[in-house]
Amino acid sequence: MPAPDPDVSNAAASTSPDDPPPPRRSTAAKVMAGFAVLAVVGSVLGGDLLNPPASTADGDYDGETLELLIPLAEGGGTDTWARYVGTELSHTLPGEPGFAPVNDEGGEGIAGTNHFVSSARPDGTEILVSTATSVVPYLLELPAVKYDFTELVPILANGTGAVVYARTAAGVRSVADLVERSDELTFGGIAATGLDLTTLVAFDLLDLDLEAVFGFEGRGPVNLALQRGEIDVDYQTTSSYGPAVEPLVEDGSAVALFSLGQLDTDGHVVRDPNFADIPTVVEVYREVYGAEPDPEKLAAYEALLGLTYTYQKALWVPPGTPEEAVELLRETSAELGADPAFQEAAAEVLGGYPIDAAGDLEQRIDEAYAVDDEVREYVRDLLSSSYDITID
Repeated sequence: MPAPDPDVSNAAASTSPDDPPPPRRSTAAKVMAGFAVLAVVGSVLGGDLLNPPASTADGDYDGETLELLIPLAEGGGTDTWARYVGTELSHTLPGEPGFAPVNDEGGEGIAGTNHFVSSARPDGTEILVSTATSVVPYLLELPAVKYDFTELVPILANGTGAVVYARTAAGVRSVADLVERSDELTFGGIAATGLDLTTLVAFDLLDLDLEAVFGFEGRGPVNLALQRGEIDVDYQTTSSYGPAVEPLVEDGSAVALFSLGQLDTDGHVVRDPNFADIPTVVEVYREVYGAEPDPEKLAAYEALLGLTYTYQKALWVPPGTPEEAVELLRETSAELGADPAFQEAAAEVLGGYPIDAAGDLEQRIDEAYAVDDEVREYVRDLLSSSYDITID
């Protein structure tokens, strides 16, 4: 007689008269089929079941989380700005949503911005941070750029300014001393395809022939190099001008030449309110040459100024975001920017420039970011002919 199967014997030993009978094969098959259907449904709808769509169109962000995509590393100026503004915005929005800053660095802001436009949910909870670092590659149409700011929806913007100055030991007392010199002066820069680009266009507008040395790690090192006499011309943005340049101007070792200015609502260059006593590059041109700047160069300069300074930092949501959510974000941003307590607390972070979330912001930003092909071609030619940089 064959030996009993131990598995069958154990199963029989563990079965009592009160146990239910084992399921029929047909019943088991139906149960398994049911689980299979649920698995398929879960794989298709699992994201919605586990992460239901945000209800940001109802005028309340209660229970939501505001996620800010910061395409640069932690600790820099843009990161500091984004975390401060994002935190205050989340506290001010109705429902007080959570706040989750996400740093997605790489490629000088390009990689993270590409990720945002390809995957961000258009529900008002995912917001992109832009700055000049990610905007200039868009202007130049670098091959790695897969984003178009004119297709995104702006929520708020915040600008900054800058002043160009020179060391007086180089024989400079005004811009006139830079024109048609027998000896060439040196400008210190970080990268021609970054924020420096606006200043380079300003130099071209003024017909200045300066040697440019790039590769400095930041504007602080450039300022120190000027003090050591290693370079002759530099610029500093608003937040750095006071501590880095004003002492040099006061002791006579440096002279402020011109401010880059700001764009008014009509897109023209006007004086920077933070440097009301310093003429703009356009004013300086008129003073030195007694005429108006070249229209092509001026158009390029105005385009660069808007993208890199007047609207230097901004928050954006993807196209298709509910209009109710967009309006709520903008209205809340405008209220935040108008709050005197916020203005005082945020003065250093904002650099003395207001949060811009006015009703016509989208129209103005659309005009600023819709760069003409002629402007783009002029900038590319300038980089190629003067700085040996070719954009493929």
